[in-house]
Amino acid sequence: MSLKVIEFNDHGICVSDETGILLHSPGFALADGAEVLFGEAAEQQARLRPTESYNRYWQELSLDPISHGNSFRHYADIAYAHLLHLAEVCAIQGEVIFAVPGSFTHQQLAILLGLAKQTPFTVIGVVDSSAAAAATQAKSAQVIYLDLQLHQALVSSLKLEAGVLQTETTVQVPGVGSQSFMNLMMQMATNLFIQQCRFNPQHNAESEQQLYNTLPHWLGASDDGNLILELATGETSHTAKMPHESLVSSLRPQYAKISDQVLAMQSNQDCQLMLSPAIAALPGFAASLPSSVRPVVLEREALTGNVLQFVNLIAGTGESIQLVNSLPVSEAPSPTSPPALGQGAPSHILFRHHALPVEDLPIENRLNPDRESDSAPALVLSIQGMPALLGHICLRDGEVSLKAEAAGMKINGSPAEAENRLRLGDEIQFEGCDDRASLIRVSHGQR
Repeated sequence: MSLKVIEFNDHGICVSDETGILLHSPGFALADGAEVLFGEAAEQQARLRPTESYNRYWQELSLDPISHGNSFRHYADIAYAHLLHLAEVCAIQGEVIFAVPGSFTHQQLAILLGLAKQTPFTVIGVVDSSAAAAATQAKSAQVIYLDLQLHQALVSSLKLEAGVLQTETTVQVPGVGSQSFMNLMMQMATNLFIQQCRFNPQHNAESEQQLYNTLPHWLGASDDGNLILELATGETSHTAKMPHESLVSSLRPQYAKISDQVLAMQSNQDCQLMLSPAIAALPGFAASLPSSVRPVVLEREALTGNVLQFVNLIAGTGESIQLVNSLPVSEAPSPTSPPALGQGAPSHILFRHHALPVEDLPIENRLNPDRESDSAPALVLSIQGMPALLGHICLRDGEVSLKAEAAGMKINGSPAEAENRLRLGDEIQFEGCDDRASLIRVSHGQR
């Protein structure tokens, strides 16, 4: 029975193990008579039934009584029911490690561990989420890690010293969570529907919920810098166009609140800025950050991989479980020994006349790709209307692979899958630009 990792971020409670992410469950609950719905099922009905919906029970976890609680006495009751839901859906019965945000108080952590004792699984360790996510990518004296929750953003400052990365402080930035951005984008979409179609999608709960449920799909399918918005009511279809730049401009004042906190927290010129996939997915967010540091977008599996790598340092002994907020940046201190390549496998990727090593190479999309930075190497493109992270090239077990995080990439002219094995001579093309990247092998010289 494999060890499970549960990351507590109400934007999406993430359950994973050595095989990858098993479940992404947003922190929504809906009291449906005797039944309680959780995650996406609850989120997609929250605006239809607001008095029966809850989405603050993780951020405000406590034993304080709540009004209109239906069958729930307090938020801890809802959190416990959500834990049981995770255990049932993912068949969790063995050992588990919790990754918790720096915004959790000691009292909230104590409540969470108390609830977990009444579940089918056994918690063997607790680790700070920012340290767990950033550990093996940390290369600078200071690391600032940004993450997105439902109702706030988190800005964490970590210190790298003597090969150990430690979380020092986490600041909550209220009013800039994913729900705040959804509300802003919904209002902008509503105004466009009114202007272009004389249709108000928020005139009743049904069409408002439809707008909420559909908006993420529009954001992921933007075309030529524009979002095509389409809603159907009965037999009538309403279509509006949202310019991507107008969308980003409307969000910039909220982005500035996060950027201001980054600047206030930055205490070292040797500073590395890391983004969780959730916050990096906000339209135009990465390009809005201070130009002093180029952000590194972490992979979705980064936290889980680091927890499993350092499980012996995180796991407690017996009943003694302590919050671990520091981890080494590598398991074996031998940076001169890169991962072994299989015979005939590519060692570098040739892009714009530069050969970049394939060991750990993110493919990033930036509006200003030529800005210099001391951050880790990356294959940087500039494609209007695409997300900040397009994919990741990595070396595992002697094989080079491409993980595609966005549509539009091709390998030798054929559309890329979610995961692709790369071979010597392969060529990667990118929709929306003329750049191409070729897989090569450097037989002699420095890697």
